[in-house]
Amino acid sequence: MEKTAILGFGNPVRSDDGIGCFVINALQKHWGNPPDLSILDMGTSAFEVLFQLQGHSRIILVDAVINTGEPDGTLYRLPAEAIESSIQDDPMVFLHSLKWDQALSYAKKILGANFPSDISVYLIAVSNTRLEVDLSEAVKAAGLKVVDLINQELAPEPVENNSPVFEQSQSTPN
Repeated sequence: MEKTAILGFGNPVRSDDGIGCFVINALQKHWGNPPDLSILDMGTSAFEVLFQLQGHSRIILVDAVINTGEPDGTLYRLPAEAIESSIQDDPMVFLHSLKWDQALSYAKKILGANFPSDISVYLIAVSNTRLEVDLSEAVKAAGLKVVDLINQELAPEPVENNSPVFEQSQSTPN
């Protein structure tokens, strides 16, 4: 059985920086605790969680990203080559500020040959990291979009299309 680990990063008392934790909370409510899925709140200091990645064939990460120049809530999904180039042999990290690229670097060291090749990273642009517990509406909307995208990745279901269908007219314009 292939296992997937979903990791959310952030600090939920630093406003929009907590978006990874928000996504993890929503996914935990939706999925519960199935045996083939680990939904992990990495918070801001989570080296011990990295050891739980053993036996997973896929990793999905969610984190905030600042200083992008894009509006809050802009969603990024990194291509495989960007993820691979972010993994370092010996990253310098502060124990209370682990970010997604550092986590992958350490996970690769810990897992060695068992490091999964199927990795997705979702980043959400933020600018507010003040000491607040609420997410901005734009960032929260982007987080809900990520939840939907991950749910589709995990269990693709046909989406009902309730929008009106427009038929092309048989007549030609004059």
